[in-house]
Amino acid sequence: MASILLASAAQALPAFNRQTGQNCVACHAGGQFPELTPYGRMFKMTGYTVGERAMPFSFMGVLSSASVRDTSKTDDRTVDFQKNGSPLFATGSLFIAGKVTENIGVFTQITYDNYASQSIGSDGSSLGKFQGHSNADNMDFRYADRLIDNGRDLIFGLSVNNNPSLSDPWNTAAAWMQYVPVATPTSHRFVDGNAPYPGTASGGNVAGINLYGFWNRMLYGEVGTYKTAQKALSFMSAGINDANTTKLGSGLNPYWRLALSREWGAHNIMVGATGMVAHIYDLGSDVSDPNNLGKVKTRGIDSQYQYLLDPHTFTLQASYTRTTQEYSFNTLSGASPYFSSDGTTPVSAYNSSDHMNVFRAKTSYIYGAKYGGSIAFFNMTGSSNSLNQTSGYDSNGQITSTDPLGTGITSARVGGNLSGNPATRGFTYETFWLPVQYARVGAQYTRYNKFNGAASNYDGFGRNAKDNNTLFFYVWGAY
Repeated sequence: MASILLASAAQALPAFNRQTGQNCVACHAGGQFPELTPYGRMFKMTGYTVGERAMPFSFMGVLSSASVRDTSKTDDRTVDFQKNGSPLFATGSLFIAGKVTENIGVFTQITYDNYASQSIGSDGSSLGKFQGHSNADNMDFRYADRLIDNGRDLIFGLSVNNNPSLSDPWNTAAAWMQYVPVATPTSHRFVDGNAPYPGTASGGNVAGINLYGFWNRMLYGEVGTYKTAQKALSFMSAGINDANTTKLGSGLNPYWRLALSREWGAHNIMVGATGMVAHIYDLGSDVSDPNNLGKVKTRGIDSQYQYLLDPHTFTLQASYTRTTQEYSFNTLSGASPYFSSDGTTPVSAYNSSDHMNVFRAKTSYIYGAKYGGSIAFFNMTGSSNSLNQTSGYDSNGQITSTDPLGTGITSARVGGNLSGNPATRGFTYETFWLPVQYARVGAQYTRYNKFNGAASNYDGFGRNAKDNNTLFFYVWGAY
């Protein structure tokens, strides 16, 4: 059995199978981890405590390869398209998960990224040598109980976790809708896992406590609040350096989730809403300075339909989020370095806030828990803001990445944004095969018709959205 895998694709764990004595398809729709069946959702909501205590360790990993359609519009392919078309061991995870007591269970993941960083020369240039690194990934510690009588079925619990929506049992949640592992090298920057997905205000590697309940297998509710993962909870962001650790304001950073679910025969459906408000310090900034504190509000709606009747598994998912970001005073105190094309007129001043909308939908079909495919659509829109420009005209009316005339103004190739608008749209087509339990072999093709605000010349250097189309192969498994 392959011992290969990823981060954020938790839950298809041999540790849980040993504990429950169930096959993968009992918890995962068509065996397609991490997407959960109604039984899998009940197992999660009851705190991972169903079954007997068993060996709590599992290992997962992924081998992958990504090929970008056009790698010609760059100053250096080895920087902008690292490992393009090359097979590589992307990442691996150690899981410690399972039943602790009749009411307490855990799910913890420590992930190793084989391409976490590159060595840097004395002149600041990359030496091209990658270095691996481990860090805390998804962590969920639960207490849960269940009350059942003739007219009532109530599951209730408490989750201490490090990622808002990690505790959610549906795969339209921000923490779970992206399920195929993604490697770090820049050749993987355009694969589906890096295309727009709904997200929460704070992202992961924070620390929160949530209370949840599921009434009569129909109504789900969850409320919680998050803070910086520090002091006794610092292990929830272990391995992430201080400059890259999310720092939240000391007040409440609330998260909430409501969902209405119904099961009948082979069918089940859910419609829900979610949201979060997070007060976030600028990354790497001084948290003693209140002028570094901004605010991000996220609100969303989502739905999932499943048909589960052997040998057929069909799933339809849709999620929409709207995010409003209010920037810190210090972020807004600067000015854009870019000019209009005349090289004289400065671009517009920074907006004090932005909004962004993300819609994603996916339909998938699996036959016999072995052969499957999916089609996904993603669309991000939002406000334009010179603050988000990473490409533009310098004081000579030119767009350059090397600054030959010494203006001090450079622009980013390939990943640059000339418009300051986030608009990105496209499709992902996937086919996969599950030869044995705990292993999946797949291919995805992600096609863009808009990227960073434009269909053509989005970076100012002539790169078009379709140049980013990417073919991605993966082998994903567990032991």
